[in-house]
Amino acid sequence: MQAVDLLLINAIVVTMDAAGTVWQNGAVAIRERNIVAVGPTSEIATVYHANETVDCGGCAIIPGLINGHCHVPMSLLRGLVADVQLDVWLHGYMFPVESRFVDEEFVYTGTQLSCAEMLRGGTTCFVDMYFFEDEVARAADEAGIRAICGQTVMRFPTPDAASYDEGLDRARGFIHSWQEHERITPTIAPHAPYTCTDEIYQAAVQLAREYDVPLVTHLAETGLELKESLENVHLSPVGYAERVGAFDIPAIAAHCVHTDERDWAILRSHGVGAVPCPSSNLKLASGVAPYAGLVKAGVSVGLGTDGPASNDDQDMWNEIHLAALLPKGLSNDPTLMPAKQALALATSSGAKAIHMEQLIGSLEPGKRADIAVVALHHLHTTPQYHYNPDGIYSQLVYAAHNADVRHTLVDGRFLLRDGVLLTMDAVQVRRNAQAIADNINGFLSAREVNLLDKIVAIGGVKQDEIFEVQAKAKLVDEALVMAMLNRAEVRIDKQSERTQYDTYFSFVNPDRGRVRYREDHRHDPGARLDPKYTLTLTVPAAERDQYPHAILLSRARYTAPADRSLRFYREYFAPEQITEVEKQRRRWRITYRSEEFAVNLDRLINQADPGPFLEIKARTWSERDAAYKAKLIGELLEQCGVFDDQLIRYEYVDLARA
Repeated sequence: MQAVDLLLINAIVVTMDAAGTVWQNGAVAIRERNIVAVGPTSEIATVYHANETVDCGGCAIIPGLINGHCHVPMSLLRGLVADVQLDVWLHGYMFPVESRFVDEEFVYTGTQLSCAEMLRGGTTCFVDMYFFEDEVARAADEAGIRAICGQTVMRFPTPDAASYDEGLDRARGFIHSWQEHERITPTIAPHAPYTCTDEIYQAAVQLAREYDVPLVTHLAETGLELKESLENVHLSPVGYAERVGAFDIPAIAAHCVHTDERDWAILRSHGVGAVPCPSSNLKLASGVAPYAGLVKAGVSVGLGTDGPASNDDQDMWNEIHLAALLPKGLSNDPTLMPAKQALALATSSGAKAIHMEQLIGSLEPGKRADIAVVALHHLHTTPQYHYNPDGIYSQLVYAAHNADVRHTLVDGRFLLRDGVLLTMDAVQVRRNAQAIADNINGFLSAREVNLLDKIVAIGGVKQDEIFEVQAKAKLVDEALVMAMLNRAEVRIDKQSERTQYDTYFSFVNPDRGRVRYREDHRHDPGARLDPKYTLTLTVPAAERDQYPHAILLSRARYTAPADRSLRFYREYFAPEQITEVEKQRRRWRITYRSEEFAVNLDRLINQADPGPFLEIKARTWSERDAAYKAKLIGELLEQCGVFDDQLIRYEYVDLARA
């Protein structure tokens, strides 16, 4: 008899080999890290003698599951925010939290948590892309799991790199340090076409080629990404990646949701692995990947969980289940994506998608002993039928859960045995994870109340002068305003005509302030052609009774460029009330008695009282200066023939609400 280290016997062995071999009472023989034989228990037990034999009766033995795309440290952000669009999720929450909290400890602890969860569910290999990827590799190595670890590079600063040049250098150092590891494959991960440049992709390709590692990236996750790619570079994201050479080497493309036959042909011709993430794509409303189309086109397709912040778990069983159901539901064809094919997405096909089919993905002699043993004796997996040899696939895909995994092995080593993690202290991992989450919770709790913090979190904010003095009046005769502007003591420094579309976000508690999103179109000769978008936060105005003409004195005004959509800000700030104001504005910037003022003649569109209205305002850092400017505004109002009964003590937004 031949000596081996381990025999797993008396199980339904689902090999996922090319022939689809299933042994109803089968066994797997393992020597060191490799599978040496698979077959009927009666034959294997006769030929091989093992140091240890494990009876797996009532179980299925399958290849370890492959999580083809994830961001494992983000398990610490699980449940952080939900039910929002991808851009709100990413720019409003993920990026701000990551920029503040992501460091080596965060990444290491988050990876530990994810590895524990994945091993508990029979996942033996994952493909990651994140920051401080050396800490991902360290935690994965200690856990004993197999991983492709992609150091993320973007064109803008990241938690571990102030520039993409620094990010590329970090990636090189990381790959060089881990290149000889047996289970950890270090690589580079240019984040996505919309966060990178041609130069980043080209440098990443050169680095991956130099070290003979696969490149990892995101492609075609959302409809907006596709739309902007077609507008900006006249290519789909897949077409763009091909153009910059990303597919000249083995590549793994996450998501591929918004792809078509032309994209599939590109992916197939270059051998690119496509890895949709069903739960994440659904939760973020990114869409449903064309699983059946990709498979039929000959693309190597895998499955991933994506980050736990957009999925909430690392459960590959759930991804397999969705991948089997979604094509059926969308096509009204129950024959699409049969259970056997769905399971392959996380095993044999998944291994091809991540370019590791020579090592893992099926139970065959010579391959690594990455194995999951799944108990089938629970209520939800009972009864079992054997008349159809493919019945086991249906049972695994449609009935089994990750909690059914009894043992998990990587390289022939038990990492989970009888449901107990052997390489990790699950209690301590949970304790460490919660400590970091408590700090993040405190930060977000304070930020959600403070609108300024929410604006600062998405960048670009600056504080204007803290006092805004203004007076507003309903006009009877515009000619008097023109006469004032033509007086000798008034100097016109600049004038313009514009249409402004203002959207105000207000809250039940007025002390929080009010946020205005403005789209400003200039119409005067020589003006800018493109509209200007700004975001302004003002705290409640404090009116001083001693000022004449109902002049308002507002404290604290903050502005930021509004470089995202109105829909983004609406979802991000979540106001209790939204008010829209459209107006035609003629503006003069003047100097009067050596002080600067803005004089606006406004007509409101689609309002019960369209005006015209006169608005005179000034800003300053000094309260004493504010009082002086209030006095001068009173003089200008008198010159415009404005009397007290024409004054308005509220803003246009308040008029619109009334």
